[in-house]
Formats: sequence, structure tokens, C-alpha cells
Amino acid sequence: MTTVPRVGDRAPELDLPDQHGERRLLPELVADRHLLVVFFPFAFSSICTGELLEIQLNIDEFVNDRVQVVGVSCDPTSSLRAWAAQEGYRFPLLSDFWPHGRAARSYGVLDEGTGAATRGTFLVDPDRVVTWSLVHGPGEERPIGLLHEAVRGL
Repeated sequence: MTTVPRVGDRAPELDLPDQHGERRLLPELVADRHLLVVFFPFAFSSICTGELLEIQLNIDEFVNDRVQVVGVSCDPTSSLRAWAAQEGYRFPLLSDFWPHGRAARSYGVLDEGTGAATRGTFLVDPDRVVTWSLVHGPGEERPIGLLHEAVRGL
């Protein structure tokens, strides 16, 4: 597994399709605001659904003129599109399906054994520098309150 970027490190590149197949690039995502990158293992799983719904319920805090949220998993775009439609997510879900896990691996959060991302969360500033991070293993729920604190601290 690649090392998890530390605070102060340059954020690894993102170049992934969203749930609609639209290509999303890191420089565009952070052009004029911070980016909250939320890696999650699987669409439609209970913990992932709960975490992303919590972000969705607080979307005005997380998605505004200072912060953009993207969710990233190794699921194919079709699964992410169906999940986003079912749950009503109003932020991009990026597919790290092919080359499988490239982005998760570059952020040090790919579980090579399962082929899924672990629960890594990164706040990236407009200069593409990691300003905050939190990583939890499979089955460990991410404390959403810590995401709130990180965003409020901007």
C-alpha cells in the first residue's frame, strides 16, 4: 500500500469519471475552493450509505463557495449512478474502477486484499496541498463530526 499523504503534502492527482461518466480532474475540482475527498469501500453498503447521507443532510456546510465534496470508490459508474439516484446525493461520486483502485492506491487507502478503498478522508486546498486527513479501516465508521470540525476550521 502507498503511504497516506500527510498534512502539508501535495495531494495525489485525481482523474476519474463521476457517476454520469463526466471526467473530473483535481485541478478543476480545487480551482477556487477546498475539496473534501471522501473515499468509501462500497456503494449500497450500510456504513457508507449512513456516512454519505450525513454529508448530504449537511450539504450546505460541506458544499458551498469554500468547499466541494466528492465521494470516491472502486465501484463502476453505473453502480454509483444508481446509488446516487436512490439516495439523492447532490455531490459527485467518482469511480476508481479502472484502472482499478489507482486513485485509492495513490492516496494510500486501497485495501489490496479486497480491492476496495478504506475510509480515507482528505481536505485539499486550492493549491492542491493536503490540509487535513482521517483514515479508518473497513467496518470502522468515520466520525462525521470530525469532518464538520475540519471544514469549520477553514
